Amino acid sequence: MAIFSHQRHHWAYVWIPIAGAFMWFATLWAMLITWLATGRPHYGKFSMNGKVPYISDIGADILKPLFIVGCAITAVSFFLTLFIERYLRHSGRLMPNMRTRERVCGTLAVLGSFIGGAGLILLSIFDTKRHSSLHRLFLLIFMIGVALSAVFTIIEYRWISKDFRGVRQLKVGYWMKAIIAGILIVLAIAFAVELFNNVDVGGILEWCIAFGFTVYLLTFYFDLRQSKGVHKGELRPENLNRRRAWSMRRRV
Repeated sequence: MAIFSHQRHHWAYVWIPIAGAFMWFATLWAMLITWLATGRPHYGKFSMNGKVPYISDIGADILKPLFIVGCAITAVSFFLTLFIERYLRHSGRLMPNMRTRERVCGTLAVLGSFIGGAGLILLSIFDTKRHSSLHRLFLLIFMIGVALSAVFTIIEYRWISKDFRGVRQLKVGYWMKAIIAGILIVLAIAFAVELFNNVDVGGILEWCIAFGFTVYLLTFYFDLRQSKGVHKGELRPENLNRRRAWSMRRRV
């Protein structure tokens, strides 16, 4: 019974990125469907007034409560996911950081998720209709925070995967995040450019980035699930080094 319970011990936190991704995805679809069902309205002089609505414009109207709740749950889930991933590496339930540089990157990734999450919550509260300047500032903070978190996460995963070349899941996790985050960062740069050149293209890019963030969140389910059946401290560097030394002695 104890073994069976430990096998499922990871379930408590693998649902966090799933819950965050589901809430974000559902919020986006609810907003888009509402806009279509109400006859594709324009949102006044404070909106971009293109054919494609901006998420912030819809979120500043009657769906503002939903927008705030969706952003808040997504932001908290994103931060908790990165925080728990850092804890699991430190406690020896995920492949550990073997050097200080990896721990620094992991910590900066958590900090970036906190900054990005705070920006997401604040941009939903200070909407584009009533607080246009603050909204754009918090949107920038959100995008920079998430981008920094993704970059530091990818660097950390790259170094860990080089230390443990035989662990295929690390390589898969690294490439998944690198590809998805790389695409989202390129789209974010294009969005910043098109925001002032072609508002409709900018609107399309914003929706693509938003839905793409859902996929990025889901990649952490794959990472956290790797702690399944692993006891606390089992994957700490000193224990892994002892295993390697014992394995080398057996070969000799």
